[in-house]
Amino acid sequence: MRLYNQFYIDGQWVDPIEPRKLDVINPATEAVCASISLGSAADVDLAAKAARRAFAHTSQSSKQERIEMLEAICAAYQNNYSDIADAISEEMGAPTKLAIEAQAATGIGHFAKALEILRTFDFEGVMGNSRIIKEPIGVCGLITPWNWPVNQMACKVAPALAVGCTVVLKPSEVAPLSGYLLSKVMEEAGVPAGVYNMVNGDGPGVGTAISSHPEIDMVSFTGSTRAGTLVAQNAAPTVKRVAQELGGKSPNILLDDEGFEAAVTRGVAHMFQNTGQSCNAPSRMLVPAAKMDTAIRVAKEAAATVVVGDPKAEGTTMGPVVSELQFNKIQALIQAGIDEGATLVTGGVGRPEGIDKGYFVQPTVFANTHNEMTIVREEIFGPVLTILPYESEEEAITIANDTPYGLAAYIQGTDTKRVSQIAKQLRAGNISINGISGDFDTPFGGYKQSGNGREWGEHGFTDFLEIKAISGL
Repeated sequence: MRLYNQFYIDGQWVDPIEPRKLDVINPATEAVCASISLGSAADVDLAAKAARRAFAHTSQSSKQERIEMLEAICAAYQNNYSDIADAISEEMGAPTKLAIEAQAATGIGHFAKALEILRTFDFEGVMGNSRIIKEPIGVCGLITPWNWPVNQMACKVAPALAVGCTVVLKPSEVAPLSGYLLSKVMEEAGVPAGVYNMVNGDGPGVGTAISSHPEIDMVSFTGSTRAGTLVAQNAAPTVKRVAQELGGKSPNILLDDEGFEAAVTRGVAHMFQNTGQSCNAPSRMLVPAAKMDTAIRVAKEAAATVVVGDPKAEGTTMGPVVSELQFNKIQALIQAGIDEGATLVTGGVGRPEGIDKGYFVQPTVFANTHNEMTIVREEIFGPVLTILPYESEEEAITIANDTPYGLAAYIQGTDTKRVSQIAKQLRAGNISINGISGDFDTPFGGYKQSGNGREWGEHGFTDFLEIKAISGL
């Protein structure tokens, strides 16, 4: 069992001020796999003050110094790559292949991209009679979730350090193992003391302290919309900048043209990736009403190919959801779908056949749904797909936009002109066409209650920068 009971503050591993242990549960076995400490406002205060002291010199560091720091981080990350992938699989149930090829890969991907961008990024320019300077905003509080743990940590930490900020990171207490290993990477890379700090804890104990601390200048939060509003409220008295990447209920519009069956198969596979635990998952599949029967048949066939089981077993394509809390929430929502009259195509309540332990959910597909149903309105964050009919493209767009969220949307179709016209009318931050998603250069973020600000690539630098205009020189 892993014992990760210290925090990383001011370049050292330190004990919590008030010891308070938390067991970390392996969701595949329901057994305790690690022990961490839950921090407090006092621990956050130490970290924030260390970050403030470090900011005095880090904010004045040269671009070359930061390039060398990111190079060292990339090298240290690569040295620890397999351990990070293994930790991700253990803490949140990702199948080994997914943990290695996607989950852990995003971490090194964001640091490498930040390094590439930094090499040519212009921090100064001229507009009119003024010199415009982009400066680091200051001490940044980073609060990250459990579903893509390293991805969300790296896409915040990398740009913050690249532009000269210092950070206080709170990984999710549900899946904290990879955050601990990322801190070891920072130590191994020789990141200067106080530049990177990590305090484990829960939302009330550490998240609230970060978002309200007077020495923290901005907060970057990824998580639920409910928690995001609390972060913003806590940050308001100190007028912090708050960047938020929140929930989603993304539509996947399938057009009535060639490749329809392949599009259904692709949409089902995407929905069940990471056990449906992605904020941009294509959870609402919109199909022409006349094609509903075909969609049902193909979706059922595609769902049957999903292999649910031990994340470490060869051939497993879908592991458990992350916790008992999530499992119970998803079961209740599946039952709500049944109770509200949706057509249960496959799956349903209870664990998959032959599995009696672990937080495993059946790959579930509902059809003949509509936007007033609970399973269509709420973010389920599990392997549950809903299929909705539409009569016209105009209706499809209306249905797609009829949600408080606006993180992502998907369109499947061969007519480029039609697809382009639909894409321009969707109120979402990321639009993917025919299964083609963005890369590490693509800005990631949402409209409406899916948040504000953008992460990834050059756009990811923006939230960590202040703009200064100097006139008269």
